[in-house]
Order: sequence, then C-alpha cells, then structure tokens
Amino acid sequence: MPFALLSYTGHEPQHARFDESLIALAAQQGPCASIWEAEQGLVVPRTYRRYVDFEHACQQSEQAGWPVTVRHSGGGIVPQGPGIINLSLAYSVHGKPLDHSDAAYQLICNIISTALQAFGIASHPQAVEGSFCDGRYNLAVGEGTQARKIAGTAQMWRRHPTAASGSNHQIVLVHALILAQANMRELCTLANHFEQMLGSNKCYDSERVASLHAISDYRESGTKPWISALRHALEQQVKQLP
Repeated sequence: MPFALLSYTGHEPQHARFDESLIALAAQQGPCASIWEAEQGLVVPRTYRRYVDFEHACQQSEQAGWPVTVRHSGGGIVPQGPGIINLSLAYSVHGKPLDHSDAAYQLICNIISTALQAFGIASHPQAVEGSFCDGRYNLAVGEGTQARKIAGTAQMWRRHPTAASGSNHQIVLVHALILAQANMRELCTLANHFEQMLGSNKCYDSERVASLHAISDYRESGTKPWISALRHALEQQVKQLP
C-alpha cells in the first residue's frame, strides 16, 4: 500500500510532537507520511528529566524564546524551528521492533539522500561525533572524520494488536529532522547552553553539522526558493514509495 502524504493547513509550524498523531492514522488507514515544520524550541528525550536542574533549565530556555518539549523517542537534544524540515513516516509491521528497526532507518535515510541528489549533495548514514543527538543513522555529508551531520533520525513504536495478527502487529513512527537552512553556530551554542544549565558536560561542535542550503548547488529563484524546492523533492520521493 502506498504512503498517503498528509498536509496541514497553510503549512503553519506544528507542535514538536505533532507527528505522533500519525501512529493512530497508520493503524486505521495504512501507511502515512508528513513533511512539516515545528514551532521554535528545543526537544529532549525523557532521560533528560533525571537532571536535578532540568525544570530550572526549561524555565530559563522558555524565557529566552526556546520552550522545551519532552519527546518519547530516544537520542539527545535537538533544536526545532525556522529552517528545519521534518519528515515523518508511520506504517505497520509484523514482528518485534528490533527485527524492523534498521529497515525503518534505512528507508527514511534513502528518501532524503535520493531527494538531495537533485541538489548536488551526496549523503550517507553515519555517526558524527560532536554533533547534537548523534547516532549511527544520522545522515551525513563527507567521509570519515570530515563528515558533517545534515539530518538526525529517531523512532517510536506502538503495539497495535488486531484480530488477524494478534500482539505482533506494531506501528512504527520514524522521524527525520533535516537541517535545511539554519545557522549551525547559533543552534549549537543554544544546545550547549542548555546542557551547561543541566550540568551534563555534553558539548556540541558547529563544525560537525551542516546546513544543506550552504552546501547545495541549487540556485534560488523568486518562484521556487530553496526550502520549497527541498520540500517538493522530498514529496516526490515519498509519493514513489511502494
């Protein structure tokens, strides 16, 4: 069954956990996807609640215009807001999550990397030490120690038993945060400040992440700015999914 590409009115920024709504839709209607932007803020996993100063850091961040949202997927801190595009896919599988986790990451990485080829950008999955929310299914440009992260991925799983499949019916939500056109130095400084308020000793390097707009050979025009062109390329790849 092909993925249904969902839209939302006016492409207005959504809450950072907007895509969790796709889980119920996928359970009811089949595979679905959304390309969306989130409201400005920081997003952290639930593990960050263990820090004694977590609530204080959240208050300080919100006062600075960067409210904090706690998500249910794993990983680390990520920024959301202008210049960042999100791609989310939700679909059902049969079996244990660990049997399908790698395939879900590979699927979303393939969609993005194929879309980026039209902009002269070659990318591949790779961990990038020093980037925020690092993981082996980052999407990166460059090789080895010169690699820079351009997208991060995460997953959520929900059991959805049916009369036919019993308890082995799972819904996976796989999400990618794409650094489309943002200031990497500012975002890393912001994430580092939050980590410092927590006392976590984590530190991110703006040289280990890259904004796609800065490395693309795409030439903007008045009718098709960079962000719109990238969204369109992603949409085309999603529509081609079997």
